Amino acid sequence: MQGRSSNIQVEMTGEQQDVLNSWLRKSTTPVGLAKRARAILMLASGETFCKTSQYVGMGERHIRKWARRFIELGIEGLYDGKRPGRPPVFSPSSRIVSG
Repeated sequence: MQGRSSNIQVEMTGEQQDVLNSWLRKSTTPVGLAKRARAILMLASGETFCKTSQYVGMGERHIRKWARRFIELGIEGLYDGKRPGRPPVFSPSSRIVSG
């Protein structure tokens, strides 16, 4: 077994597995979300963090972060969180369409 041992064990229900697999089949799934789904599926099948990070192309530290979020929050934990930043100047409804 390659890689260090971890106390993080990813387990999922059949429904969660179906959702993650459907994300991987869709061509409209954002790349980051697809990478996280692939990583979680690999970890749930017993793969190590080291091998998963190499296959998915993410750092092992990030794989561990997403695994913890999945364990705590489930599928919702794999989505990007709200980011800080300047609020939009114009609301989408006040946008003028030229024609």
